[in-house]
Amino acid sequence: MLNCQIYKELLISFMHMKLKALFVAILLMASCGKNKEKAQAEPSQSFESKKTAEASKIELEVYDFKGFKKFLSLKDDKVHVINFWATWCAPCVKELPYFEMLNKQYAVANVEVMLVSLDFPHLYEKKLKPFIKEKKLMSKVIALDDVDMNSWIPRVDSNWSGSIPATIIYNKDRSQFYEQSFTYEELENEVKKFLN
Repeated sequence: MLNCQIYKELLISFMHMKLKALFVAILLMASCGKNKEKAQAEPSQSFESKKTAEASKIELEVYDFKGFKKFLSLKDDKVHVINFWATWCAPCVKELPYFEMLNKQYAVANVEVMLVSLDFPHLYEKKLKPFIKEKKLMSKVIALDDVDMNSWIPRVDSNWSGSIPATIIYNKDRSQFYEQSFTYEELENEVKKFLN
């Protein structure tokens, strides 16, 4: 009977050890999972940091409306195409390649494209500059940082409701405002009217 008692105690002891071993194994596996998640998260974080660091090298001119308004009435021999946009505006982003194509194809015809970002200032480093770099924008990009929109929007054009995308095309003789999205063909056709 004594031997049975000893065996029983040994068996219970062994089971406790197994349960402890099982519990320790579960803890180790859980911590391994966390370490794996952390290891997987770190490369993307460092990639994002690297991406932001590279984008911060981009020079971004920032103007209030007083500084910006000179771009609305340059008296030279160029056709100026000024597009108001933002990274958060899907129709704006969709048409940006058309402005880029126009800038490239009509540079010899004295057409100058300017992309005026209305992104929020606190997003210049995290959103706007990385966007410029990622999309390889070659047109001149500036940021318009003036909170008094009700004051400057009608000074750009009295009919502008303030929605974007919006575009101004002008030369020294005339100016036209467009509160709309463009296809490339539509944009090109409008610019051609200023070249003739």
